[in-house]
Amino acid sequence: MRKKRPVLEVLGVVATLVLAAFAAVDASGSTSGATPRSKLTVMAPAAPGGGWDLASRELQQALRAGSIVNNAQVVNVPGAGGTIGLAQFAEIGPDPTRLMMTGTVMEGAITVNGSSVDLLDTTPIARLAEDYEVLVVPADSPFETLDDLLAAWRDDPHGLAIGGGGLGGTDHLLVGLTARAAGIDPARLNYVSFAGGGEVMTALLSHTVAVGVSGYNDFRDQIEAGNLRALAVSAEEPVPGIDTPTLVEQGIDVALPNWRGVVAPPGISDAERAELISIVTEMTQTPEWADALSRHRWVDSLLTGDEFTTFIREDQARVDAIIEELGL
Repeated sequence: MRKKRPVLEVLGVVATLVLAAFAAVDASGSTSGATPRSKLTVMAPAAPGGGWDLASRELQQALRAGSIVNNAQVVNVPGAGGTIGLAQFAEIGPDPTRLMMTGTVMEGAITVNGSSVDLLDTTPIARLAEDYEVLVVPADSPFETLDDLLAAWRDDPHGLAIGGGGLGGTDHLLVGLTARAAGIDPARLNYVSFAGGGEVMTALLSHTVAVGVSGYNDFRDQIEAGNLRALAVSAEEPVPGIDTPTLVEQGIDVALPNWRGVVAPPGISDAERAELISIVTEMTQTPEWADALSRHRWVDSLLTGDEFTTFIREDQARVDAIIEELGL
């Protein structure tokens, strides 16, 4: 476990307060005697409408439609890049009827917020899918291409306000990586953090910031409506259904997937973990999940059990190194 830092002392109080709310999801009584097949509650450690919430509800729908779980529910516990939910989740005990959605954003928040709990303090179940970040500008922006943006950015790094999600999250990491690859000192960035993609979009459309970064789906409707112009996507290779070139294709050697996956509480048995892996694997084979992947332009990246644990360990180290190198 990570050493607790003073900046997060208040989170213990908040986590205690929301713990009761999460436990109260089962209003009919205790989960004693319940099994993951009869009842499964998924925590989305963010507010409704965000990426984790969306992934959790698509998971819920596929579990229900596929008759894999009799009663699948979603509960939201927002705050601090998911680390409030994580701290709470790690304390609920070895309950195999609980899952939490997680991903790259939480890894960054764990480090930047100095979380006393990390993802290896849970029981990793499965990585599900990856989606990608996109750099956008308002339709009336003078930046017609990524090269236009980079030229102005190099001339005045601090003068160009770039809006994205929380500090240390995927948006922030992508901005820092892109700046470094373009020969711009990340320490000179003017990065403005917002609670989510909706707030970033509002800031863009009101010209509060010149550039926005978030998940593609946060901006998709406005891009298709012609109100925003997408300049680059953070995928390694072109993504089917996204008519925007990657950073790599445009000479910036940066690719940053935003993976999403689920973990269980610590302390569950090997048999309970195996059952949860089986449930999630069955879910990924449903037509409903295939439809969700297609609609949201997500890329299937199923990885389960010990392989997922290894991935988390390595990816957290990668994110930590990026944050340290960029001084974020």
